[in-house]
Amino acid sequence: MPIHDFKSQRLYLDHPLRPGLAIELDRNQANYLTSVLRMKTGAQVLVFNGRDGEWRAELEVTGRKSGKLAPIERTRPQPPANDLVYCFAPLKQARLDYMVQKAVEMGVGVLQPVITQHTQTQKINVERMRANAIEAAEQCGILSIPDCREAIRLDALLDRWEADRILIFADEAAEETNPLDALRTCRGRPLGLLIGPEGGFSQAERDRLSALERALTISLGPRILRADTAAVAALAVIQAACGDW
Repeated sequence: MPIHDFKSQRLYLDHPLRPGLAIELDRNQANYLTSVLRMKTGAQVLVFNGRDGEWRAELEVTGRKSGKLAPIERTRPQPPANDLVYCFAPLKQARLDYMVQKAVEMGVGVLQPVITQHTQTQKINVERMRANAIEAAEQCGILSIPDCREAIRLDALLDRWEADRILIFADEAAEETNPLDALRTCRGRPLGLLIGPEGGFSQAERDRLSALERALTISLGPRILRADTAAVAALAVIQAACGDW
């Protein structure tokens, strides 16, 4: 991995980035840079929008809680968007925040909440999910923001699943074999990962998943993992076996 500037402050801006185009900061961003970080006019930060790469920008303080950032030069080009679709049963809020951030760090391109029979949390705040995704990208030098989608029921997800995309299904009831061996057969293929709720999948859901032509069932070992832990473990083995590690 190339060495990038991880010491400079990074900020996501939902605006086009090009030289000479000054961008008005929203109140929260301006307050963060000028009041929390105590930056002055002329200070430089790294900015990105998920489309135009990463840019070094100069701050102009225009008021007590207002300011502008003017891109000066591009420091990194925009990489291709990540293609890994991560499907998950929603969790309680604090653990969901953690899981979203870790999934972004692990290279997912789509965050797809899925309602299953044993899902305990039926509602999800998509804006909060996106805010956590942006925060993880800002902190970890990531330039692409995942597509954060509304929740969908498992049956509907499977009905519209892409014919050529393999769905990796982490099942606590699966035979305990090394998942790396099975995942190596997926190299070069579009992938999705499905992590279920803390109560696990129902037998009817297992049967439906097993019947999916492109489904691949894996085990995550002999220990029962919490859903957020299972997400990190599964994403790690996927990236190691057939991803970009």
